[in-house]
Amino acid sequence: MVIVVVGAMVLEATPPGTPAGHRILTCEDGATIAYHRLAGAAPGVVFLGGFMSDMTGTKALALEAFCRARGRAYLRFDYFAHGASSGRFEEATIGRWAADALAVLDRATEGPQILVGSSMGGWIMLLAALARPERVAALIGIAAAPDFTEDLLWRRLSEEQRAAILRDGAIRLPSAYDPAGYLVTRRLIEEGRNHLLLRAPIAIACPVRLLHGMKDPDVPWQTSLRLAERLQSRDVTVTLAPEGDHRLSTDLDLQRLTEAIAALSQSNAV
Repeated sequence: MVIVVVGAMVLEATPPGTPAGHRILTCEDGATIAYHRLAGAAPGVVFLGGFMSDMTGTKALALEAFCRARGRAYLRFDYFAHGASSGRFEEATIGRWAADALAVLDRATEGPQILVGSSMGGWIMLLAALARPERVAALIGIAAAPDFTEDLLWRRLSEEQRAAILRDGAIRLPSAYDPAGYLVTRRLIEEGRNHLLLRAPIAIACPVRLLHGMKDPDVPWQTSLRLAERLQSRDVTVTLAPEGDHRLSTDLDLQRLTEAIAALSQSNAV
């Protein structure tokens, strides 16, 4: 581990009402996943957003512009109950979102891919890499938050909040990113325990780059160090930004991210 401290595809027609440029993938249960894809060179890049984020965020669009300028394949998408995809958030789980990632990987991309996971997306990218090691060329985590439902939600709740989730099935927590707050369900917490990764070695061997801000108020930067120690890959670099926040969306943050993608793309060119 290196630690750096720095200053066959099924595509469907787009239904009416879908945002311009987006496509729709329909799952076996009828749920729909909205996504946007650029054709281009391999390895492609797939962006996996965070909890209650969508594919129109700063990093998702910046990566699309970066890949477009370089002729590289790129895909961004919305999980179940996020953005332009269908579904009720009360029914969402980590397993469901991981299945969404596998669905777009299997049905809307070709060849090797670099998965870029932001916050919760860092957990989802790990689950996808474990399920499809032959398709994943490399991983990049941005404030990656594996196991966050247990370590960063459940453990931080008061006894009264835990009792309310168990009794009522859900609570709403205040959020700096959403004035309505975040809905946390009993289903999300309990199902998330089926996918915990940091308790044992993680059988991922591809190159991994982990970017984390040391002023992240949501996911401690030590989470990336813990993750790096669990990965079996022998090519892992953790980059800590002393002034970085959780989103890592400043121009300098985006430059570090795109430089990591460029270097990994060159080493994995096919």
